[in-house]
Amino acid sequence: MLIALLEDAPDQAELMQLWLESAGHTVHHFPTGAAFMEGMKKEKFDLVVLDWLLPDTNGIEMLEWTRDYIDWPIPVLFVTQQDSDEDIVYALEKGADDYMAKPVKGREMLARIKSLGRRGQRQESMKRSNTYGEYTIDTAARMITRSGERIELTQKEFDLAFYLFKHLGEILPREDILEKIWGRSSDISTRTIDTHVSRLRKKMSLTPAHGWRLSAIYQFGYRLEELNQE
Repeated sequence: MLIALLEDAPDQAELMQLWLESAGHTVHHFPTGAAFMEGMKKEKFDLVVLDWLLPDTNGIEMLEWTRDYIDWPIPVLFVTQQDSDEDIVYALEKGADDYMAKPVKGREMLARIKSLGRRGQRQESMKRSNTYGEYTIDTAARMITRSGERIELTQKEFDLAFYLFKHLGEILPREDILEKIWGRSSDISTRTIDTHVSRLRKKMSLTPAHGWRLSAIYQFGYRLEELNQE
């Protein structure tokens, strides 16, 4: 699995990374919340390991951000010194899947990771196909078909199309689209969104003649709608 590890203590991070990589996992270590958020925007991780106490934020805020930002229920394991019953219950209520108090043991951590990985795979399998009218979106294969015919899309076009379909009927601000799909890079203009939307409209036949409307909301954003067929 590709694992995101948010841990500010270098010795702890090195030890946990050693354990996980020895079990065949790939680990990206992030020492701060800011680095973690940037990394999550660039990679599709299979699992997240969060520390609670961090130099620039805390694990609960990062958990809430992860649940808001990631489009599927990625497994999250807390590994921290905050080990009171109240802390554990609070983290679980906020969306953590499991919890370990420091100091952790290598074999136990690997067992927890393995269990969470199986759970994540089941969830991903259940959610991998999403159907919207004649369109089917396979998130695992990153593929969209229309009436069984595959539509050739770039990675960003796929991400944008999936985001629009998930929020079908909603007005989506350009700024939100930019952050979700491109990570709010200062090098990306909102004109990039307009160009991608235009390509999607053409490639996917998202036009009233085919029962769909992908429209621009003046000076705001976009909305994808399925039109009622008489």
